Amino acid sequence: MMRTSASRVAPHPAGSLTANLAEGLASLLRAGRRAALRHSGMACTLALLAVLSGLQALALLRAPAAWLPSAITVNLAAGNVVTLGQRELAAPQTDRNHLSLRRNAEGRWFLRNLSASRPAVLLRDTHEQRLGSADLQGVRRFQIDGAVFDMRAADARSVRFTRDGREWRYDGAVLYRDGRQQASCPDARISGKLLAAWNRVMPQPLTIARPLSFGGNLYCDNRLGLAQVTPGAAQVARIDGRLQLSAGNPDGDRAAVLVEQADLRKQEAALDGVNAIMIGRTRLQLSINGEQLTLHPGRHVTLYSEPELKLPEHIRWEWQQRALFSGGPTGTVLAVLALSLVCVGVAALIPSARAARLAEAAAGLASAGMLAAGVTALVAQRTGYPPSAACSLLLGAGALLLWLALPEPGPRRLTLATATGAILLAAGLLAQLELGLGALESSWLRYYQKSAAMLAIGAGLGALLRTWAHHHAARGGQLQQRTIEWILALFAAAALAALAAQVLWGDETGVFDLQPVELAKLALTALAAHCLALRFNWHNGPQRLADHGARWLRLIAPALLFLALLGLALVQVDDFSPLILLLVWSTGMGLAYAVAARNRPLAAFLLGGAMLAAGGVIYLRLAGTDDLIRWGFYADRFLVWLNPAEHPHTGQQLLLGARAIGDGGWFGADHWLGLRTLGQVAGEVVRIPAVQDDFAASFFLNRHGLLGGLLLWAVQAAFLIGLLLCALRAYRHGAAARNFRQAWLGRFRYFALCGGGAFVLGHFLLSWGTNLAIFPIMGQPMSFLSAGGSHLLFFLCPLLTFSAISSEGV
Repeated sequence: MMRTSASRVAPHPAGSLTANLAEGLASLLRAGRRAALRHSGMACTLALLAVLSGLQALALLRAPAAWLPSAITVNLAAGNVVTLGQRELAAPQTDRNHLSLRRNAEGRWFLRNLSASRPAVLLRDTHEQRLGSADLQGVRRFQIDGAVFDMRAADARSVRFTRDGREWRYDGAVLYRDGRQQASCPDARISGKLLAAWNRVMPQPLTIARPLSFGGNLYCDNRLGLAQVTPGAAQVARIDGRLQLSAGNPDGDRAAVLVEQADLRKQEAALDGVNAIMIGRTRLQLSINGEQLTLHPGRHVTLYSEPELKLPEHIRWEWQQRALFSGGPTGTVLAVLALSLVCVGVAALIPSARAARLAEAAAGLASAGMLAAGVTALVAQRTGYPPSAACSLLLGAGALLLWLALPEPGPRRLTLATATGAILLAAGLLAQLELGLGALESSWLRYYQKSAAMLAIGAGLGALLRTWAHHHAARGGQLQQRTIEWILALFAAAALAALAAQVLWGDETGVFDLQPVELAKLALTALAAHCLALRFNWHNGPQRLADHGARWLRLIAPALLFLALLGLALVQVDDFSPLILLLVWSTGMGLAYAVAARNRPLAAFLLGGAMLAAGGVIYLRLAGTDDLIRWGFYADRFLVWLNPAEHPHTGQQLLLGARAIGDGGWFGADHWLGLRTLGQVAGEVVRIPAVQDDFAASFFLNRHGLLGGLLLWAVQAAFLIGLLLCALRAYRHGAAARNFRQAWLGRFRYFALCGGGAFVLGHFLLSWGTNLAIFPIMGQPMSFLSAGGSHLLFFLCPLLTFSAISSEGV
C-alpha cells in the first residue's frame, strides 16, 4: 500500500486563536446589539430611574444636621406663672405668647389659652377639652356682650334657649326661630340654599352639620343677629358629639362670651388627668412630677441648625438630632421589601414555559410582600412612628422596580405609558423629598413618606391583579358579562357611599384622611367605558336585554355618578375646580366616542367648544370679569386672579408662587438645575400655602428652573401619548374581534384609557394653569408631582395597572 505524500500546511496556532477570538467578539457584539435594541426602552427607563433614585440618595446624604427638642421641662414654684409661645414650645402654628402656665398655692397646675385664633385642646383618657369653649349641657345662662340667653333645654341632640320673648332651637345643622327654619341669607350661594333644603327635609342623622353663628344685623339661615356685635363673635357647633359654645375669631372687635359669668376667652383649666396638649398640629405629651412639668413635642416640631437656644430660666430643653436613616419599623419594612425583591428576581429568572406555576407563585409572593411593606410603613406613620426617610427611598424604588420587572406571559414589552409613568413617579418622589428636607419643620417629610408607602401599596395591589389576570388568561377562564356588571355596580355603590360619608362627616379636605372623589372618578370612568362599549353593540350580543328600562339604567348609571360628583362640588366643596375637571373629562370622552363612531360633526363641535373655552379665558384675562362679579360667580377668586396685588391676604398664594417661579429662572434658584441645593434648606418657597399640593409646580420650577419644567412637560406629554397609543391598540383589537366579548373588551379598554387620560390631562391643565396664573386658583393637585396620597392610590396606580394589563393583551 502506497502512501501519497502530500504537503499539508498546518494552520498557525496564533492566527487561529486570533480569528476565533475576533469571531466570538463579533458574535457577542451582535448579540448585545440585538439585546440592546430589543430592550432599549427598558434599559433607558431603568437608567433614568437609577439617576432619580440616586439624586434622592444624594439629597439625604447632603442634608445638613437638624435638631429639635425631645423634651421641654418647666420648673415652676407654687404661686408662679410662666408664658409659653412659639419659641418655648417649638410649635410652628403657635403665637408668640400662646399659653399661660400657672401653679397655685396647693401646687396644682393650670393652663390658660392666650391666643385668640388657635385654642389649645387638652386630651384626657375619656374626652377632649377645647379651651375657649363650653358644653351647653347643664348651663343655665350664657351671654355674648350685652345679649343674655336663658337656656331651656340642652342634650346631645339639640339646645333650646330664649331671648326677648323668642325661642331658638338648634340641632347641629338647622336653627329654628319660634319653631320655624329661617330663610336663606341674601348673599347665600346656590350651594348654601341646596344644603339648607337638604337639612330641612332629611332626618337628623342624615343632616350635614353647620354651625350656629352669633352677631351681625341679619336673622337668616344659621345666623342669629345681635346689634353692635361683630358677625361670628361666637358660635355653637357639634364637637365630639356634644353641642359646644365657643368664642369666635371675627375680623372686627371681639365680643365677650360668658358662660355662667365666666369669660370663655380667659378660660383656665386644671391639668389634672391631662395626657397631652394639642396646639395647632403639634402634639405635646405631658407628664407632671411635683414642681416639674415635662412636654414631649411630636409630629409638627420646629427644626434648628444648632442645638442652642436662649430660653427663660424656668424652661429647659433636651435636644435630639433629626434621624434620616433610622427610626420606626425601618428594619421590618426593609426585611419585607428585601424578600419581595428576591421573589421578583426569582420570578424574572425562571423560564415561564418550564415552571409557570413556580414563576406565578414567586410573582404573587413578591406582590404580597410589597403590599405588606407599604401597609406597614403607612400604619407606622399614622401612629406617629414612621420609618426613616432612607427606608422610604428604598421602598419607593422597590415599588417602581416591581412595576417594571413583573414577569409577563410571552415576550416582554415595555409601553410608553408604563415607562413615563414610572419616571414621573420617581420625579415626584424626588420633589417631595426635596421639600421635606428643605423645610425647617419635622413634619414635612411625612408627604414623601406617605407617597412612598402609598406607591408600595398601589404597586403591590396592581401586581397582584396583573398576576391574577395572567393566571386567569393562561387557563382560558373568563368572567361572565353579568359578573362584570355586578362588579361595576358594586364599585359605583362603594364610590357613592364614600362620597356620602364625606358630605355627612367630612369637609373639602376629605373624610378619614382620604379623598373619596378620587375613587369616584375611577368608578365614573369605568362605568362610562362599559356603557359606551355596550352602546356600540346595542342590538347584538350573547343575551338580549329584557326591556328598555334595563338598557337605559345601564346607560344612565354614569350620569348618576356624574351628578353625585357635581353635587359634591357645589354643596360640600364649594369650589368650581371639580366642575372644570369634569368638563375636561366629558370633552375627552366625547372625542373618544366621536373617533370610535367616526362622528365628525361631534368631534368638530367638541374641538370648537374647547377653542371657545380657551378664548374665553383669554377674554376674561384681558377684559375683566365684571359680569361674573355681578352674577356672584366666585367673585372673590376672579378678583384675586385679575389683580392679586390689591388683595395681599387672599392673593398671597399667587404672589408667592409667582415670586418663586421668577426666582427660579431658567436654571433654578441655584443656576445648576437644583443640583447644588439638593437636600439643602429651601428658604421662603416653603411659605407658599399648599406648596405640597396645589403649588407643587411652583416649588419644582423654583428648584429646577424652567428648563427642568420643560423636561417635566415633555415626560407628561409622553405619558398622555402613551395612554392614547395603548387605547388605540385596544380599539383596533376590539374592531377586529369576531365575537361579542372580545369586541366589548377592546372597546371597554379604549374608553377606560381615554377617560383616565382625560382626567390626568385635566389635572395637568388645572395645576399648571393655577401655578402660572393662567386660571384662578383651582385647588387641584398635579398628578405624580403633588403629595396626593388618595390621588396616587385610588386613581393613578389603578390607571397604570389597567394600562399594563391592556398592553399585555390579557
